[in-house]
Amino acid sequence: MTDFPQDIPVRDNMQTVAFYNLENLFDVNDDKHTNDGDFLPNSAKKWTPKRFENKLKKLGFAISNIGKQETGKHPAIVGLAEVENASVIEDLISSKHLKNCNYDYVHYDSLDERGIDVALLYDTNAFEVITSETFTIQLFDDDGSPDYTRDILLVSGLLDSEKIHVIVNHWSSRREGEKETEHKRMASSNKAGDIIAMLRDDDPDAKIIVIGDFNDEPSSNSIKQLVKSSNLYNPMETLRSYNRGTSNYNRQWNLFDQILFSTNFFKSSKNKFEFSTANIFDEDFLKRFDGKYKGTPFRTYVGKKYKGGYSDHFPVYAIFKK
Repeated sequence: MTDFPQDIPVRDNMQTVAFYNLENLFDVNDDKHTNDGDFLPNSAKKWTPKRFENKLKKLGFAISNIGKQETGKHPAIVGLAEVENASVIEDLISSKHLKNCNYDYVHYDSLDERGIDVALLYDTNAFEVITSETFTIQLFDDDGSPDYTRDILLVSGLLDSEKIHVIVNHWSSRREGEKETEHKRMASSNKAGDIIAMLRDDDPDAKIIVIGDFNDEPSSNSIKQLVKSSNLYNPMETLRSYNRGTSNYNRQWNLFDQILFSTNFFKSSKNKFEFSTANIFDEDFLKRFDGKYKGTPFRTYVGKKYKGGYSDHFPVYAIFKK
């Protein structure tokens, strides 16, 4: 693993909120309730305890450094996608690079067909959870049978004593085609909008951060609709370019991982968080360093071939300061 500057002064007035799709963080045990057959020691992928430990160590190193250049410390809040269960999250936060970060987590099992969920890590010294709940997306296949996907997770709490709401998403993939699956992501967009409306019914000035792997671009209908109808700001719009993104498919960059937030993070008032900056955490150590895929995410697997990397996504983050 690459050396990373560790002597950056800690900025007490800043906090990082991040999101990271971990690329199939499964344990090595067979769970009859999840579709985890690919991730077992005797599967074609040969997902062994040693490989699991290597992934935990790598992901922990990455997470501990998100936003550190700007704040001098690990992120206060990290949304996660593609975790199998609570046990892998516990293994992650007790791994080498995270065990001293005071992380706890919020996780609920969803009915997702792949057996993967979203979750929220938080530094207990920076964030105090008040409430959390999940919201299910009602989707159906062409034959009318239910199509189970990840729930949306809402966590409300105090970030350095200021109340904020974090909505964690992992919307339906484009596997069957972008247009063919767009209605599923629109349904998730509508549900996220409903959650925001509910929060504002309770507090018109609620400070809301929406994070996730949306499987859609900042310019996609689902994201544009959510930004417009819920009066959000999407700092990722300006980061999108032909040679930069968070995942790479068929040699094309995508920016599916995004952080949006309510526009009241632009209001300056004493001792309240304001938006400072947002970025893709695409440091060199997270990238393939040679070959035709040089510069793309250093993945754990390509198909069934073990590569030993971090994830097929780069994390994204936003920094808020008082």
